[in-house]
Amino acid sequence: MTPITFNDIHKVGHNIHETETFTHFHYPEMLSRYNSNFIEYKAWVSKEELLRDIKYLRDFHVKNGQKHVKFYFPAGGEIPDHIKAVLTENGFEVEKMELYTIQPSLFPRVESHPDISIQPVNDANCEDFLSLQYQQDIQFGTNFAVEKIALYKRFFEDPKIVQLLAYYKGIPVGSVHLILSEGTVEIDDFSVKPDYQRKGIGSRLQKYVMEHYSDKTVILVAEGSDTPREMYQRQNYQLIDFQYEATKVYES
Repeated sequence: MTPITFNDIHKVGHNIHETETFTHFHYPEMLSRYNSNFIEYKAWVSKEELLRDIKYLRDFHVKNGQKHVKFYFPAGGEIPDHIKAVLTENGFEVEKMELYTIQPSLFPRVESHPDISIQPVNDANCEDFLSLQYQQDIQFGTNFAVEKIALYKRFFEDPKIVQLLAYYKGIPVGSVHLILSEGTVEIDDFSVKPDYQRKGIGSRLQKYVMEHYSDKTVILVAEGSDTPREMYQRQNYQLIDFQYEATKVYES
């Protein structure tokens, strides 16, 4: 079996420019989504090259009315000191992203619960799903929430993406996107409303994945500083790689 890497993680964005050292992804359909508008490095670069690339991406984004720049660095390596110095001096926020996998048979047994229902998103419950997403995304601004709804609608039409909706006593409270490929199913945008966490909703969303895609390897990316990664480790997910990302948002 071919080893799973960050290259297997679904990217929402178009490859618009490529050099020996990086790939530039751009997504005019949603300019406000940082994870769709970025540079991904193939190899570590010099201080001068990074400063050049920051200017290149900043200039490109300014022309498109975007206020951020984002970079993904090569997987499996710590950030070199000269790169770290540039990021610190220029006010970037750095996050460690961790890649996890699990075979569905290794996921802990979870009993069904009468108050929790997991349903694939369809024409009948699509409005519940979109309303839930809007409630969660509005904290990042109205424009972002509206654009995200349009993105979710595009996902709904994509046969390689399955959207799940979790109900608790009939109330929509949790969701996840599943990106399907030949050998894997990726868990993405996994969320449960804060007031309904610690009720087993998240584990039952995952239970649905494990039962319905038992022939695939389940993969996901978690923030290295985020609490859910501890849950994944308790649930027998295996950490197989890591990657750093750096983001800066400009005031204007």
